[in-house]
Amino acid sequence: MILSIASSGAANLLLAGASLLAVVAYGVVAGHSAKSVLPQVPEQAPTGLAQRLPGLLLLAWGLHLLALLLDFSGLGQAVPGTRFGFGPALSATVWLVLAVYMLESRFLPLPSVRRILALIAAAAVLVAWVFPGESRPHAGSPWAPLHWLLGLASYGLFGVAVLHAALLNRAERMMRTLNKPGLGGSSEPAAQPVMPLLRLERLTFQFVAAGVAALSAAILLGWWFTPHWRWDHKNLLAVLGWLVLTGLLTGRRVFGWRGRRATRWLYFGAMLLLLSYVGSRFVLEVLVQKPVAY
Repeated sequence: MILSIASSGAANLLLAGASLLAVVAYGVVAGHSAKSVLPQVPEQAPTGLAQRLPGLLLLAWGLHLLALLLDFSGLGQAVPGTRFGFGPALSATVWLVLAVYMLESRFLPLPSVRRILALIAAAAVLVAWVFPGESRPHAGSPWAPLHWLLGLASYGLFGVAVLHAALLNRAERMMRTLNKPGLGGSSEPAAQPVMPLLRLERLTFQFVAAGVAALSAAILLGWWFTPHWRWDHKNLLAVLGWLVLTGLLTGRRVFGWRGRRATRWLYFGAMLLLLSYVGSRFVLEVLVQKPVAY
């Protein structure tokens, strides 16, 4: 009994330490990153702390991963088993978005995006630490972990798609402003942005397509291994989100949707999915404090 309490205390202390260190590292990165919205080409190479920010972001990302693993494992809990909830799901989604960003930033510096993502990641780590989820000693099916993994993967992919769509919209607005005479622009064509618009658009829909594939598999697995499928808020919102995002891909292929119409569909579908798991579990775990099956 004493050993169990000591083990639980050590695990909670380790989780708290990893979470707080990640938040501090993310805060330093956010505080010293550029505040511009689109990437700029610097006149000279960064020096001092600015030169170390990518490495510091990687350290924060690693600490973030450690906190997630400690949380998911349920280490030190009285009942052995995994632990999951809306906080860790949100934190894992942001972690996946950061992973893609760090890969892309090796080829294209995006200091403004780094600042925004670092702030969001710090908030997500804190939310997961305060609301670590519930212990789930019995998954109910051997397929349940794969269902959760696919669901998280789809969240991350749609999160990256939303990030690219926001950059695309911002780049289009800036180009229109620069091309308007008398509004701070000139009659000359605007300079090409660092990341071409067509490349941004292509990447956005590639992530949407990958997210729809992962979400489709997650929904099918959930329907398959759940003995009594029911149209609760989570399942209804997930299917509605899937319909919206599938409709977006169909509209793009058949009608050539692009620009604001396409990104609005993406934002709406992503919002439905966010409400599906994170929103419904927040209500059940925090507001109602009712245990959930999965």
